[in-house]
Amino acid sequence: MSMSDQDSRELLQVKRFETSFGAQIFQIPVRQFPILRGFVYLVLTSDHESGDMRVLIDSGSGFGDSNQDLEDGLEAVSGQLGHRIGLEDLTHVLITHGHIDHFGGLSYVRPRTNARVGVHEFDLRNLANYEERLTIVSRRLENFLVEAGVPEERGVKLIDLYKITKSLFRSVEVQFTYEAIGMQLGPFRMLHVPGHCAGHVVIRLSEVLFSGDHILKETSPHQSPEHLALFTGLDHYLESLEKLKSWAKGVRLTLGGHEDPIEDLPGRIAEIKNLHEQRVAQVLKILDQPHTIDEISHILFGEVHGYHVLLALEEAGAHVEYLYQRGALAIDNLTELESSRKPAAIYYRRL
Repeated sequence: MSMSDQDSRELLQVKRFETSFGAQIFQIPVRQFPILRGFVYLVLTSDHESGDMRVLIDSGSGFGDSNQDLEDGLEAVSGQLGHRIGLEDLTHVLITHGHIDHFGGLSYVRPRTNARVGVHEFDLRNLANYEERLTIVSRRLENFLVEAGVPEERGVKLIDLYKITKSLFRSVEVQFTYEAIGMQLGPFRMLHVPGHCAGHVVIRLSEVLFSGDHILKETSPHQSPEHLALFTGLDHYLESLEKLKSWAKGVRLTLGGHEDPIEDLPGRIAEIKNLHEQRVAQVLKILDQPHTIDEISHILFGEVHGYHVLLALEEAGAHVEYLYQRGALAIDNLTELESSRKPAAIYYRRL
């Protein structure tokens, strides 16, 4: 996908922030995939206990231009600082969560630095045993698509689409996990916020919060059913939002993995919760008549294309699962399922 000169100029704009105690934060834009942009963060901080820390938060996708954007961003930071800083100067790489647009760049970064890489325990296998993780989730996804009522031919195409970019990554070594170090690294503190991803953490540095994908300025972070991966799902996500509200008191600036900074974190949390309440109500209304998850996704999101088809199915599935767990739904074609030994489309209805 070609970019206009204006887009290219915007991409090269590295923004600088500073905490109240003088830590410098550089927001580096990267093209994660052709249809997706985001940020990695370089943080420079020093104290008498931890010494000088040069921390990269997330690493981009490693796909397409993402690695070059990271290098160009570090070059731009070097220009602002007046001295060279590169991957070889990093002390740590902290991964917010195990989605490939946030950790895929490690394949490029890891051979170029001695920095210690950290991730939460629940996402460790996403990085360190990646091939196994991809195989298992792909199989679960195949069953989910059948049970969601997706026609076989379209399901095969969706599985291929799911795998195409993810197959480029290979397992990398991880030096530490967050719970093992007490959820703190020098002045950086972590909070486990499962839901969008099993091992998602937000990272706090004084009054600044790095939110990964847990909280975004405009978009409600994508949800998928826990049926696909433990400690995901809407229930965990909503619980994590509540946990974050009290933990993040005093945060004045939230920097996400995508989109603009957030200055009113409690307000944004309330907006996201309200959106999911509305969507749950929509699903309940839809299920006055029996429907599959595929049919529900079409009603909720209309006509979508490409990877967004899979995202819509997972989002609809997460809300159906949330309601089914709470006894608000029943399976309408249970007799048919009882007589079948293979996965089959499930029709849900409101109780």
